[in-house]
Amino acid sequence: MRVHLLIACTVSLLLAACASKPPVPARPAQELSDRPAASEKAHDVVIFAIGLIDTGYRFGGKNPEAGLDCSGMVSYIYGRAAGIKVSGSAADIARRGRPIERGGLRPGDLVFFNTRNAPFSHVGIYIGNKRFVHAPSGSGRVRIDDLDARYYAQRFETARTFFD
Repeated sequence: MRVHLLIACTVSLLLAACASKPPVPARPAQELSDRPAASEKAHDVVIFAIGLIDTGYRFGGKNPEAGLDCSGMVSYIYGRAAGIKVSGSAADIARRGRPIERGGLRPGDLVFFNTRNAPFSHVGIYIGNKRFVHAPSGSGRVRIDDLDARYYAQRFETARTFFD
């Protein structure tokens, strides 16, 4: 009888140990950020931006029907997707946004570049995984590029947010 009780206790302990969850490993320090996750409005901005891929480029363009330039694209998307009014040149938009570190970028944030030997001469919308949507004049279309691509990595200036 004692042997059966001992076996039953051992089996119960083994089953209990198998049912418990393993401890969650700690995240490395470089992944931690003081900023909260992207807001719902920021996600709406990203979805809207992706929907404009292949829209034609037009200097001074402020809507997809006529074509978009970089600042017109940001103004159009932020207004339609998030109800946030931003206008003016890329430099004007940069002055009004809240500065953030590149390592703290969240989807929907804005990334700024010096592409014409002028500070804040180009802007795009960060969509995550080091990628951004923008309207570059050279390609003639709204597209996605990588922040680490040599051309953009060398010209990256700052990041700004209008969220949180």
